[in-house]
Amino acid sequence: MLDYKFPSHWPSADELPDSDETPVDNELQELIPGLLKAILLLLWADRMDWFFGIDMAVFYHPDKPPIVPDAFLSLGVERFYDEELRPSYVLWEENAIPSLVLEVVSQNYRKEYTEKLEEYQNLGILYYVIYSSRRRRKPRLEIHKLVNGKYELQSENPLWMPEIALGIGCERGNYSGVTREWLYWYDATGKRYPTPEEWVKQEAQRAQQEAQRAQQEAQRAQQEAQRAERLAQRSEQLAQLLRELGVDPDNVN
Repeated sequence: MLDYKFPSHWPSADELPDSDETPVDNELQELIPGLLKAILLLLWADRMDWFFGIDMAVFYHPDKPPIVPDAFLSLGVERFYDEELRPSYVLWEENAIPSLVLEVVSQNYRKEYTEKLEEYQNLGILYYVIYSSRRRRKPRLEIHKLVNGKYELQSENPLWMPEIALGIGCERGNYSGVTREWLYWYDATGKRYPTPEEWVKQEAQRAQQEAQRAQQEAQRAQQEAQRAERLAQRSEQLAQLLRELGVDPDNVN
C-alpha cells in the first residue's frame, strides 16, 4: 500500500514529465475515456472536487517511473488549479489516490491483466476497470474491486460503486457517429447517464414540449377569453331586451 507520509523535498508536478510519451494504439483508447469524461463534465458540472485524467502520468515516487493508465478518476481533489491545468498527477501533492483506473486493451497487449493489475493493487486503487473489445471467450469488461488489499473480480454489468456514487458498465450505443459497445456511467438503479449528444437531444425535446405546453395554455386562455366575451355579449343583449320591455336590468332581483 502507498505510504502517505511523503517527504517535503520531493519534486513538484512542474518538475516532472507529464507522460511516458507512449502513443495510443488506436482511437478507442482515446474515445472510450473521452466519452466517460464528457459525461462527467455534464453530470458533475457543479462539482469542483473531482479530476478525470486521460493518458496522464501518475507519479507515486520520484525515483520510479510513473504509471500512465488510459484514464483515472480521483475524488476530493481540485478539478483544476489554474488555466494551465495539470501537467501530471503527483500523489504527494494531491494527497489522494485515484479511486478508479481504466485500461483499454488494444492489439498490443500491455500486461493489463497481470503486472498492471498487481501494480494498481499495490497502490491501493479501489477499482480497476479493464476493457478489451477483442475478447471472445472471456468478458470484454472486467471490474476489479480492492477487498482487504486484494483485487476481487466483480460480476455485475453495470457495477454500482457506492464509494464513488457512480456505476460503470458497457452496452451498445452511438458516440462520435460510431455505433458499437461503449463504456458508460450509470445511476444506482442501473439507468445509464446520457452522452452529450443524447443530453442535447433530450434538452431540445424538453424545450419543444415546454413550448407546446405553453402554446396549448395560450390557446386555452384565448378560448376562455372568447367564451367570456360571448357571455358578456349575451348578457348585454338580455339587458337591452329588458330595457325595451320597460324593465331596468340593474334592479332585477
